Amino acid sequence: MNEPIRRIEWLGMSFKTILTTEASGGSMSIVDSSVPDGVGPPRHVHKAEDEIIIILDGRCELWLDGACFECGPGETAFIPRGTEHTFRVIGGAPCRQIVVLTPGGFEGFFKDMAAGQFSIPEDMPAIDASASRHNMTFTGPPLE
Repeated sequence: MNEPIRRIEWLGMSFKTILTTEASGGSMSIVDSSVPDGVGPPRHVHKAEDEIIIILDGRCELWLDGACFECGPGETAFIPRGTEHTFRVIGGAPCRQIVVLTPGGFEGFFKDMAAGQFSIPEDMPAIDASASRHNMTFTGPPLE
């Protein structure tokens, strides 16, 4: 039986793991996230995981390997491992997403960020260290 992790908060974002890596035998993790308007991560690459983002509420501008497009409720984006990407919430409201990562394990990055309550850019050395442990590299700034 999958034991959901409590909702964790970091920089106004919230994350709840709804399928743990352990519950899937390592094959995937699923995270329910909510991100405020205007917010998104710096450009980055997941070295080991494919990522699927399913938009439940709100809108996002996604940047995928140099191309920009928008996603709204009911739309899905597939991001193959090794592909540089980022997103930014747009439209004046938060965006709720289901994020599927395969194989699992990346949800540990969100735990690290919530535990340390790290700030960008002040705490980038600690953020980069966690990213490295979770097979991710930051490659550029967030969308503006």
